[in-house]
Amino acid sequence: MIQSYKRKFKTEENYDTIVIGSGIGGLTTAAFLSKEGQKVLVLERHYTAGGFTHVFKRKGYEWDVGIHYIGEVQRPNSAIRRIFDYITDGKLQWADMGRVYDRIIIGEKEYELVKGIENFKEQLAQYFPEEEKAIDEYVDLVFAVVKSMGSFFSAKALPPFLSRLLGGKMRKKYLEYAGKTTDEVLRSITQNETLIKVLTGQYGDYGLPPKQSSFAMHATVVRHYFNGGSFPVGGSSEIVNTIDPLIERTSGTILINAEVDKILIQKNKAIGVEMADGRKFYAKYVVSSTGIFNTYEKLIPKAIAEKHGLKKQLQKINPSVAHACLYIGLKESPEALQLPKNNLWIYPEKGDHDSIVANYLKDPKAPFPVVYISFPAAKDPSWSERYPNRSTIDIITLLPFDLVKKWQDTQWMKRGKDYEQLKAEISDRLLEVLFKQMPHLRGKIDHSELSTPLTTQNFVNYKKGEIYGIDHTPERFKQKFLKPRTPIKNFYLTGQDIVSAGVGGAMFSGVVTASAMQGKNLVKKVFRNKN
Repeated sequence: MIQSYKRKFKTEENYDTIVIGSGIGGLTTAAFLSKEGQKVLVLERHYTAGGFTHVFKRKGYEWDVGIHYIGEVQRPNSAIRRIFDYITDGKLQWADMGRVYDRIIIGEKEYELVKGIENFKEQLAQYFPEEEKAIDEYVDLVFAVVKSMGSFFSAKALPPFLSRLLGGKMRKKYLEYAGKTTDEVLRSITQNETLIKVLTGQYGDYGLPPKQSSFAMHATVVRHYFNGGSFPVGGSSEIVNTIDPLIERTSGTILINAEVDKILIQKNKAIGVEMADGRKFYAKYVVSSTGIFNTYEKLIPKAIAEKHGLKKQLQKINPSVAHACLYIGLKESPEALQLPKNNLWIYPEKGDHDSIVANYLKDPKAPFPVVYISFPAAKDPSWSERYPNRSTIDIITLLPFDLVKKWQDTQWMKRGKDYEQLKAEISDRLLEVLFKQMPHLRGKIDHSELSTPLTTQNFVNYKKGEIYGIDHTPERFKQKFLKPRTPIKNFYLTGQDIVSAGVGGAMFSGVVTASAMQGKNLVKKVFRNKN
């Protein structure tokens, strides 16, 4: 049972490992170490566990804040499904979203992304018959990237000596793809602007338009969904609910309302943490899953950070994109409202993704560069049992942190009239995008509320409200310091910053970190596991 730090609970002063942050990277690390017999303490500053996998409830509704769909989990032998089964003892169930998982809408035209690699290619070839060769080449390139990915990320878990000996060779192939932008690679196989715009229509899943993003990051996301999308049965809170018992089994605990003030370091060795109220917990190992900026700027004592040049490392990377999300509640069932399971990605008709983003950053009143609409109530087969005659919709767009920066020192829910006015304007604009696609929903909204980058900053503790940790540019993948081991003995990193964006990337980081800590390839255990 997940416990609150503010209440009386049974904890111990000493643990095998302390994990700071209960996002999927931290939870995966904790679960793997628990399976190795360790007693793990997970500390979460928020009032609910799960990071971007948590849910919140209001006015008789429930919304998932970060999980909108997951790929590959419908294939029992896929790596991601095997890992989920391993860290939940097979308890987490998945619902398939159906034939179409994403619908790309550009102006008045729609393009369906359908599950199954051959189906995907055939559907695109129907839209772009003259580009069949380019589509085949594109899919081959996506698979080539994914094939080279395993050794690249395995290299991150190597001890320093082996990393110097083998790391260069293990990283080389992946870096050939990671070092190029998505736009560069796509323009080498096609000049069709609309096809490029459609193929990059999921860029919101990693936060950077084609001329800025690494092709390796793009390819990873695209491949992830080739076999369709799925949603956790019971909502995304089932992820932490099914991992928690496994951590408890070896006397570990997940604590909420538990804010860490700093990591305790003696003679360049992590020995525990000090909480915001001064209480101390000790452990042989400490793992931070709170993002590299948070970790090096807030949790490591300044003198130690300077000694190891940790702040200089941060100058080589940038926080990822920030976003706004409009959470909507409606008083009818998903069936009655004809809500689809597939997601909508909506783009302006004119211009490429990069120029549209640039225009928007110059003028926030310009058309939204991307609007993503998800229908979680329609995706979860258990929804109507839990919330009869209710439905939810999430609408997401990019929102620069600078637009809300002046309110960052104000309190959540008490930021003032001007802030509320800005939120109302953005909400109205997003609703109009929804109503254009689904006019029958006009007048049916029962409740809506908008989160901004300040909401993300407040709850997830990312400094600029970023959604994907750090930017996934070509430069980012060249940084060798983005790995589990740090210059501080027994102190490790996990989370999407050390692998790649999203739930899948963050989860794999947990495996990489636990493997580095244990000095063995734990993926082998996953594939031997029979639950």
